[in-house]
Amino acid sequence: MMIADRLAGAPISWGVCEVPGWGWQLDPATVLSQMREVGLVATEFGPAGFLPEDPQDRSKMLADEGLRAVGGFVPIVLHDPDVDPVPAVGQALAGFVAADAGSLVLGAATGTRGYDVRPVLTNEGWEVLLGNLDRIAEAAARMGITATLHPHVGTMVETADQVERVLAGSEIGLCLDTGHLMIGGTDPVALAANHAGRIRHTHLKDLDATWAGRVRSGEVTYSDAVRGGMYRPLGQGDVDIGAIVGSLEASGYGGWYVLEQDTILTGPPRSGEHEPLGDVRASIDHLVALARVLS
Repeated sequence: MMIADRLAGAPISWGVCEVPGWGWQLDPATVLSQMREVGLVATEFGPAGFLPEDPQDRSKMLADEGLRAVGGFVPIVLHDPDVDPVPAVGQALAGFVAADAGSLVLGAATGTRGYDVRPVLTNEGWEVLLGNLDRIAEAAARMGITATLHPHVGTMVETADQVERVLAGSEIGLCLDTGHLMIGGTDPVALAANHAGRIRHTHLKDLDATWAGRVRSGEVTYSDAVRGGMYRPLGQGDVDIGAIVGSLEASGYGGWYVLEQDTILTGPPRSGEHEPLGDVRASIDHLVALARVLS
């Protein structure tokens, strides 16, 4: 299947995020119609409450806009020995099945709000987390859904050492998020080249490496870096998107490429001003050009 047929959007590119106080939140009708306007064929669900909770209503809203359902990001605490995350994930999976969405993207939530601070995980917590990842992956597979773990700033799996611990200690696939990996200190180009078989889902981001380093060092918070313009359209930052996509395609990767440019809006975008739509269109143009070279 051609890359263009596996190109999906994410509401975060339009500023829609699960973090309280993140910024102005656009309505679903605007976001979905603009996704189709730029030629995307599918979308992730976005945060709880963005799309209708009822799976049938959700599916109808997407179908009315000509979009398929990819699945979505489910942040959940995985390291607490007193809390079993499988039942809660199972409820989410039932909604995925009803919407014909095949990709569960797990975030190892800290249990706190936002992504600007996180606790340190103990060895016991790591054992619980890794075991839960495999349990959830098995439960998802029984329902025909691919589960992946998304290394993410401000979660229990963020740094390069933590990513390696997941790779060594579990069987779950990874969501390759080119931006979050780079911020956490993992080289996404090397990860795509060396562990392509573990990558089952991809979030394509480009960013400014200086901003990423400031987040990594603790000089600025993640949200302040996003607000400051850390993320850029594909091809306009410091991530080698071409090398990453090339490695994945050469390995036989057949999953989605989800365009994600984390954005914080201060108000409704106005015509003539910098708008999310323009950045998404620029990212698509860059990826389409890459696909021509790779084909």
